[in-house]
Amino acid sequence: MINIKDINRSGEMEVFTRVVNAGTFSEAARQLDMSPSAVSKLIARMEARLGARLLHRSTRRLELTAEGERFNSECLRILELIDCAERDIANVSKPSGLIQVNANLPFGLHCLLPLLPDFFAAYPDITLNVELTDTVVDLLERRADIAIRTGPMKESSLVQRRLGESRMLTVASPGYIARCGQPQNLDDLQRHNRLSFGFHRHSQAWVFRGTDGQRIEIEPKGNVLLSDGESMRRSALAGLGIARLANFHIHDDLQAGSLVPVLQAYDSGETEAIHAVFIGPGQQLPHRVRVFIDFLLDKVSAQLANGRV
Repeated sequence: MINIKDINRSGEMEVFTRVVNAGTFSEAARQLDMSPSAVSKLIARMEARLGARLLHRSTRRLELTAEGERFNSECLRILELIDCAERDIANVSKPSGLIQVNANLPFGLHCLLPLLPDFFAAYPDITLNVELTDTVVDLLERRADIAIRTGPMKESSLVQRRLGESRMLTVASPGYIARCGQPQNLDDLQRHNRLSFGFHRHSQAWVFRGTDGQRIEIEPKGNVLLSDGESMRRSALAGLGIARLANFHIHDDLQAGSLVPVLQAYDSGETEAIHAVFIGPGQQLPHRVRVFIDFLLDKVSAQLANGRV
């Protein structure tokens, strides 16, 4: 007795319709990469199970019986339904839907937003809701799928993917230097207006390397306290003081000469890490979020390679 679990009915239907279309067992076997005897035996098993002859066999050509005509028509309909179902599932598997993204202002404005045309070209069915703020948000509270954070990362239950790191640079505008002078050493820096943030950070200290290789930290101190990195960049461009900013944030300003490095002889090589953080684990991420993170990894790496980050 045949166990119904052992019957591949859709596969048998595919063979049967191929035989009908080809007109011979040998041609159908060639198309299916099977032996003619295997095709013949499969059709014979189908007829035995169904209790009806489906084909009249002759030395020249196969002809359908009345039962075979009806069965062939139903097989074609069922196989088309299977194809449609598979196409529908394939379309669903394409990344689609809404992604809630949170990023700090500098990364969002100077890195993320310029990349989005390429992302939407690759994934047109995804919608991004982008929130830019330098305030560290609670992903659960904001219902954010992913956040981009720069600087030291605190221990948390969030999954972190390192996108890269950006060199920290001490810069000022040519106008500020013309008005206040170029600091020649770290003692000179103490007499300059050093732009700082008005909110608590892990550390606001600017890190330098002394002539003897010793690590030297200088706290920023001046008459302007700022709420976010983009405001600091614009304040530096306006000539309000000296700032410490990441290369990805001011790359275009340096290229244009609207900001220039200062105290390069004391550069410590300090970098600021850039992370994508999300509620994990990674294998449970929606497909749309996973492709967005992979996209960022690829593009930020490319920016690193050409010096933009």
